[in-house]
Amino acid sequence: MSNFKVAGVDQVTDADFEGEVLKSEVPVLVEFGAEWCGPCRQLGPVLGEISREEADRLKVVQLDVDHNPRTAIAYNVLSVPSLLVFRGGEPVKQMVGARPKRRLLAELAEAEVL
Repeated sequence: MSNFKVAGVDQVTDADFEGEVLKSEVPVLVEFGAEWCGPCRQLGPVLGEISREEADRLKVVQLDVDHNPRTAIAYNVLSVPSLLVFRGGEPVKQMVGARPKRRLLAELAEAEVL
């Protein structure tokens, strides 16, 4: 298992992506990232805060692209960090690159997730 981990944010893998993300009852924000990615590390605390603050409305998870290439390829993830929002098993929004919490919350609101 990867060291790409943020407190309060669950890790998903190719093996459990369908159950944890596609079959989730609530919208899911997935960060596709990697251990070696500096912007991914910058985004970590933001994701941890959003995960705690919005736990009743949004599930936040991370997927390490180096250890789980099948899912990254399936969703055409070419850059890390990439953020995909899934609702009802379908991707409804994609964002690339680290961003401050306020901007990420605004983008999630625009996608009608929050």
